Amino acid sequence: MPWLEPVVLEGDRLRLEPFDEGHLQRLVSETDPDTFRYFTSAPKDWSPDGFRTWIETRTTAPNLTLVFVDKASERVVGSSCFFDVREEHRALEIGYTWIAREMRGTWVNPEAKLLMVGHAFETLGAVRVQIKCDARNAQSRAAILKLGAQFEGVLRNYAILANGHHRDTAFHSILPGEWAQVRAGLVERLKSFS
Repeated sequence: MPWLEPVVLEGDRLRLEPFDEGHLQRLVSETDPDTFRYFTSAPKDWSPDGFRTWIETRTTAPNLTLVFVDKASERVVGSSCFFDVREEHRALEIGYTWIAREMRGTWVNPEAKLLMVGHAFETLGAVRVQIKCDARNAQSRAAILKLGAQFEGVLRNYAILANGHHRDTAFHSILPGEWAQVRAGLVERLKSFS
């Protein structure tokens, strides 16, 4: 059996479910091309087919793309991925995360991270959860630090984006001994949205 299998993660307000064809149109309608300006890849064209092709590269095992569903409204409000899965080292990355524009800065990201990082440590027994972003993306870097991940450094010219930009990438991680404190911080943040 693979280490990381498709799973539904249930929170108080959010349900994370594996991507399937039924999510496609809702994902396209809840985001826009600008969302992906810092990503190492993006949909080639803004259509359901273009989005499907892009997201399917992140859904192939051992990767797992999870769609964020607001349980109260059943509205798709974002997505994230477990990828760079290194089962032999019990390590993985959480990334390719996006959240519907009007839901950014709300309870969505902390609850999604609580569920995903919790699954990595508490169910999978991970010894490293990595999160990285474009070094220019101040909003993402601040969110990752607010999450409680430790900044590890910037790798220069880590990737070349579709527009030719040589992307410097900021690396962060959470280790098992840090999870209790990170978890407590996320729980406190979520209480402020009650």
